[in-house]
Amino acid sequence: MISEEEKEELKIELAKLEDEISTLRQVLAAKEKHLVEIKQKLGISLMNELKQNFSKSWHDVQTTSAYKKTHETLSHAGQKATAAISNVGTAISKKFGDMRSHSISYSIRHSISMPAMRNSPTFKSFEEKVETTVTSLKTKVGGTSHTGGSFEEVLSSTAHASAQSSLAGTRLPESEEELQC
Repeated sequence: MISEEEKEELKIELAKLEDEISTLRQVLAAKEKHLVEIKQKLGISLMNELKQNFSKSWHDVQTTSAYKKTHETLSHAGQKATAAISNVGTAISKKFGDMRSHSISYSIRHSISMPAMRNSPTFKSFEEKVETTVTSLKTKVGGTSHTGGSFEEVLSSTAHASAQSSLAGTRLPESEEELQC
């Protein structure tokens, strides 16, 4: 237990601390008011401060090793995906070119729908390679969702686009250099 004398001393110390805290709050409020006045004179608004804070925070995030590593990984994956898609596009273009050269009367849409061609070993091999590449890329880039459609949907869409460009008199690029131009 605390004696009466100690209680009185503690009450006096408590009153002093509360008084100091009150004084410090008043000083802080006066300094904050002065700060706002100076910012107004300089034309610094709350929005400008938020923009500066956001820019600084974003810069700080970009300089972290985790961000740099993630950026490098995603950039590398993007380059690989671009190369793979380019290779698929080149292979499809070559296949369509081969089909055109074998028979002038073939329409691409007709040749894609032919069961004999779709069941051929060449097509099956090509289909497996594309599916493997797409699955691998989806896994590496981050996910296995199938939002891009099935292989058949993508191939049909590509064939339709190719048929449209053939009808319009444009030719498909035959090499990777032509694709990059």
